[in-house]
Amino acid sequence: MIQRKITRTVNVGSLPIGGGHPIVVQSMTNTDTRDSRATLQQIQQLAEAGCELIRCAVPDMEAAEALSVICKHSPIPVAADIHFEHRLALASLQAGAAKLRLNPGNIGSEAHVREVVSAAADRGVPIRIGVNAGSLPRWAKESHGRTARALVESALAHVQILESMAFSNIVISLKSSSIPLTVEAYSLLSKDCDYPLHLGITEAGTAWFGTIKSAAGIGAILAQGLGDTIRISLTASPVEEIKAAWALLSAMELRQRGPIIISCPTCGRTEIPLQQIAEEVEERLAHCSLPLTIAVMGCAVNGPGEASDADFGIAGGRGEGLVFRHGTIIRKVPESQLVDALLDEIRHYQESVFDQGPTGKY
Repeated sequence: MIQRKITRTVNVGSLPIGGGHPIVVQSMTNTDTRDSRATLQQIQQLAEAGCELIRCAVPDMEAAEALSVICKHSPIPVAADIHFEHRLALASLQAGAAKLRLNPGNIGSEAHVREVVSAAADRGVPIRIGVNAGSLPRWAKESHGRTARALVESALAHVQILESMAFSNIVISLKSSSIPLTVEAYSLLSKDCDYPLHLGITEAGTAWFGTIKSAAGIGAILAQGLGDTIRISLTASPVEEIKAAWALLSAMELRQRGPIIISCPTCGRTEIPLQQIAEEVEERLAHCSLPLTIAVMGCAVNGPGEASDADFGIAGGRGEGLVFRHGTIIRKVPESQLVDALLDEIRHYQESVFDQGPTGKY
C-alpha cells in the first residue's frame, strides 16, 4: 500500500485536490476554445470517460469570453490556461473559471499580478504554478543549469510572489520530457513545501509511447506517495489521456474506475484464442462501473489458483473452460460460451449490488 504525503487541500469549485483526497484525473481540450459548442462536446466526452477537471487554452479575449458559455454548461470544473497576459486571467475569472494555470512572474508588473491575485482570492479560485524544463528563466539556468533544482527554485520563486500577497491557494507542477529530471524535481519540491502537486511528463509523445513514458515517470512519483492530480499528456485524443490515467491509477492501486482485466501471457500450453477472448472481455466490460478484478487465464496452470484474488475469472482448456470466483470454480462451459458465462456471473453480481434490474449490456 502506497502511503501518500498529505498536502494542503485546494478546492476547484466543489472538487478537492490534495489533503489526502482521491487523486484527480484531468486533461486539456484540443478544440478551439473560441468554438464553445465543439469545446463543450469534447468536455462531455471527457467527463463520460472519467475526466474530473478540464483545462482550456485562453490565447485571446475571444477565447476568454467563450469561457462564460463553457463554464456555465460544463459538467466538470474548468481551468483557464493563461500565458503572459493578465487581462485574459481577469476575463477568465469573470467568465467563471474555477482554476487558473499561470505563472505570476510572467504576467507583467506587480500591479498586474496583484490585480489577478485579488480577483482569484475574491472568488476562491486556486492558481496552478506550472514550471517546464524547456522554459526555465535565465536566472534559474545560470544558477543551477537545466537541473531538478532549477525547476524547484523557479517554482518556489513564483510561489513566493503569491505568498507575499497573502495568497496560498496554490497547486504546483514541475514538468520535463526527461523522466529522471521530473522525478528528482518532485522529490526535492516535496521536501520544501506542502502544496498539492500536479503530476505529468510533458511532450511524452504519441498514444503508444507517450502512455508508456508517462506511466513510467508519473508512476515513479506516485510510488513515493507524491501527487494529488495527474494529466497524461499525449499527442492523441484527450479521451486517450483519461483512459491511460485511470489505467495507471488502477495499476498503482490508488484509484479504480470500472474493472481491471488481468490476463496471462500466451505460451505453448495455451489452448484457446486467449488474446481474442481477453480483448472481447475488456471491450464488453468497458461501461461496467464496478471496481472488479477480472482474470482471463489461458490454461489450468495459470487458472483459478494463480488468479484466486480475482473477483471473477475464466480459465481455458481444450474446447472448454472454467468460470471461477475468488478461486472457486462455479461451472465448466464449452469454449464458445466462456465469455458469455463470465459476463452473466458479473451481471448477476452487479444486479445484487445495486438491487435493481440490468444496468448495462455486456
